[in-house]
Amino acid sequence: MGIKRGVSLYSYQQEEWFGRMTWREELKEVATNLDGATGIEIISEATIPHFPFPGEEFYQEWNFEMARWGLEAVTMDVFPDPLMFRRDHVMNEREQAERLKMELRIAKKMGFKNLRVLGSEIKTVALALPLAEELDIRINQEIHFPSGIRRGKGQFGGKTMDILEYIEKTGTKHYGFHPDFGIFKKGPSPMYIEYYFRTAGEEHWKEKSADFIEHFNASTNEEELTKWVMDTYPNVFNDPMILEMEFKKASAQAEDLKLIAPYIYCCHGKFYQMTEIPGKPGEYEEVSLDYENPIRVLKEIGYEGYIDSEYEGQRNQQDRGLEFMADEIEEVRRHHKMMKRLIGE
Repeated sequence: MGIKRGVSLYSYQQEEWFGRMTWREELKEVATNLDGATGIEIISEATIPHFPFPGEEFYQEWNFEMARWGLEAVTMDVFPDPLMFRRDHVMNEREQAERLKMELRIAKKMGFKNLRVLGSEIKTVALALPLAEELDIRINQEIHFPSGIRRGKGQFGGKTMDILEYIEKTGTKHYGFHPDFGIFKKGPSPMYIEYYFRTAGEEHWKEKSADFIEHFNASTNEEELTKWVMDTYPNVFNDPMILEMEFKKASAQAEDLKLIAPYIYCCHGKFYQMTEIPGKPGEYEEVSLDYENPIRVLKEIGYEGYIDSEYEGQRNQQDRGLEFMADEIEEVRRHHKMMKRLIGE
């Protein structure tokens, strides 16, 4: 069967915000304009109306539309949200597990095969695993930048290996991984860097952004790079979160996927901006992320799951007028052209 292509409806968040698309129209777009893409991923509380109690009518409508367009419910993204009762209570592991069970039951009604978690502890997932096994839904830990896969690589590489050890020790078939291609970073996204310069009020922000990226790509020492950034542009990059997210090199290498190969159940095709390849009209690439090598490794290990497009470039283009905002629909279409080429469809 080979690698399959899908879309996280999170990619169309701006279209939803402006009332230009509903989840029904997003399903139609995936089915009719992405040339063979069949997978659907959602964030539960973003797509499901009146979450977590949408009513039976929604479930019927959802399953009808999925069948109508011949689509497959691949993954539902959920969050532990231990601070949902912020005023007076932090949820403990058992309470978080109960929320996870609630999401599992919703996912089952919508036909999803995977539940993606981000930040959930092994102890919490373990409490929900019996229900996951009963419902035959896999709970997958997302490996998201700056996390890594190998122990000691990336901010939370140790957690990935701890989960792997738990899976192999227990033999569970319902706990696995959801790698995000953001971990295979080649350099900063030009669109992101331009945003930082622009919103800091810098003149000639395009030229300064290009100079910054050139310096980044030439650097081999992250500490020296960070110091150069702080010394050269202290008014642009003064947020510790920005420094952590934008000035780190890749937190994983494509070959690392082989360590967790049997337990990769879905992948996020993270991307920020699709640009036309010079000299190749109609062909596109994501210059800030490595796609070629991870897809090559996934093919080598015989991965037959989905890579779901997850477009996140819109958020850093919203400081200007509508005429400058990203066209999410076109960005996702370009992303699938790239994936088709690299997968070899």
